[in-house]
Amino acid sequence: MTMQFAKDAPIPNPGVMDIAAYVPGKESAPGVAKVYKLSSNETPLGPSPKVREALENVLQHLEIYPDGSATKLRDAIAEVHGLNPANILCSNGSDELLGLLCQTYLGAGDEGIFTEHGFLVYKIQIMAAGATPVIAPETGLKADVDAILERVTERTKIVFLANPNNPTGTYMPADEVRRLHAGLPPHVVLVLDAAYAEYVRRNDYESGIELVSANRNVVMTRTFSKIYGLAALRIGWMYAPAAIVDAVNRVRGPFNVNAAAIAAGAAAIRDRALVDRAIAHNDEWLRRVSDALTELGLEVTPSVGNFVLIHFPKDGPHTAEAADAYLTARGYILRRVAGYGLPDALRMTIGSAEANEGVLNALKEFLR
Repeated sequence: MTMQFAKDAPIPNPGVMDIAAYVPGKESAPGVAKVYKLSSNETPLGPSPKVREALENVLQHLEIYPDGSATKLRDAIAEVHGLNPANILCSNGSDELLGLLCQTYLGAGDEGIFTEHGFLVYKIQIMAAGATPVIAPETGLKADVDAILERVTERTKIVFLANPNNPTGTYMPADEVRRLHAGLPPHVVLVLDAAYAEYVRRNDYESGIELVSANRNVVMTRTFSKIYGLAALRIGWMYAPAAIVDAVNRVRGPFNVNAAAIAAGAAAIRDRALVDRAIAHNDEWLRRVSDALTELGLEVTPSVGNFVLIHFPKDGPHTAEAADAYLTARGYILRRVAGYGLPDALRMTIGSAEANEGVLNALKEFLR
């Protein structure tokens, strides 16, 4: 008997093919001997030396499944931040958490809100869950509480706020975050993406720990990919109310964090000396790079992260596209951010002294 099928090929679910796939920053510059990658906000200091020992121990037992609850990593995070480990859930990068939260709380007919220049993964995961993405305009490249609240409807289930925001480097002060939360219905989950929190040196900033602790509908996500230098191992975590942790635990993979990541993350987060060095390096070079770019006549959005957003003329010989080509040809890879609605800007990671000075010198020549 011949099987009959209504379609001649598998068809993705509705909406899947409408998703614009995420495009990472460039990694190579063909024909260039030495490349300085400043496109992905990676730390120039690398990971803690304590990570190597932790990984060597893991290598002795690769035949064993990892701890499905990532207990050692959760305990280390809880110890450093003074949290209850029961309210911590670890993940394969914080990107996975964004997807799991959407999978848990969004469905067809629901809406998820994010801001105009927010992280592109928010839109991807909202659409992947079958929900509708809603964009709230920003004011001066900063998230606007009133614009977000104006877009909340009975269909809204999640609001994503990157704080600080990538790629702008701007942040929302703690009192404004609290005002945003106070204006949301209790069934809406406010997700505070604090991937760059460790770099912020502002007295009016909070990563979200206090707000999570006092409420039932706030989640804070964090990453080991930035200041801890473990991007290759993909480690993220969230701090959330017990009910949200319980719900997300039901949909995540049983071994979503591998053994190397668990061991490395636990070692890295306890190395305060590394974090202090990274903060000091970033504080110095964020200021120096921003000042030097301004002196060259370029507009720089004030940043509290480990990167700067550099604005170029819309036309003429010194556009962002021309600058990107000029820098790439000399081995300096920055990030085009046209996909974020910023076609006339480049995002530059604060790299090593050599890389930072090289970019500044190259741009000085380019602008001549």
